[in-house]
Amino acid sequence: MNSDRLRSAAVYTVLLAGALLTVAPLLLSALTALETPDQFATGSPLALPHPVTADNFRTVLDHGLGRAVLVTALMTAFITGGQLTTSVLAAYAFARTDFPGRDVLFWGYLGTMMVPPMVTLIPLYLMFAKLGWLNTFWALVLPYAFGSPYAIFLLRQYFRAIPQELIGAARLDGANTLDVIVHVMVPMSRPVLATLTLITIVSQWNNFMWPLVASSGSRWQVLTAATANLQTQYNAQWTLVMAATTLAIAPLVALFVIFQRQVLRSIAWTGMK
Repeated sequence: MNSDRLRSAAVYTVLLAGALLTVAPLLLSALTALETPDQFATGSPLALPHPVTADNFRTVLDHGLGRAVLVTALMTAFITGGQLTTSVLAAYAFARTDFPGRDVLFWGYLGTMMVPPMVTLIPLYLMFAKLGWLNTFWALVLPYAFGSPYAIFLLRQYFRAIPQELIGAARLDGANTLDVIVHVMVPMSRPVLATLTLITIVSQWNNFMWPLVASSGSRWQVLTAATANLQTQYNAQWTLVMAATTLAIAPLVALFVIFQRQVLRSIAWTGMK
């Protein structure tokens, strides 16, 4: 009994240490963003800000970060909606329909996950340059707005585990293929769809290289590029840099808190399979 308690205590100690290592940079960033430059220069980095100030957030928002947040949110929402819609349709086709070359096409498409993004960077740039779409909203979203191999693979496996009897019952009630997808597949796939939503939002919110290449100026500048510019412009003013970093991180933390139950359900389903 004592050995079990010691083992449990050791496990929880390791988990607590890992949690502290993960949360500490976020807390340090938020504390620094709420300090004045004088407090940061003279006080301890771990000291609570006194008095608390929001001037750093107002400064970075006034210097273009507010527009970058809106552009990034619009881009992320468009890409997430497009990826989930097309991934659900493609996954159903690969999981529940039979057509010539289905498996070859699926595994060939899945193989594109092995292609580094840098390989397609120059061809994409040349393509959008010839179309005259550089420095536009469409240049930011179109390369990522359609189904991703990872999402299609995960949904395909999930759809294949749904009993065929449910689909047959829906067919008997007069449902067509789109009705089956909307009223059977999607409601039963909410945990995995929530997980894919969170993964897509995080990856697109943090996307840096392609938006940096595809846009110039401040009109279509995304949050990652704007934060990098602030780090250059305010190199010695860490309170402003940490304010920009906190604004970039806060929406992702909030999304994880909202979707954590669905993510855990998806992980549990994957483990049982």
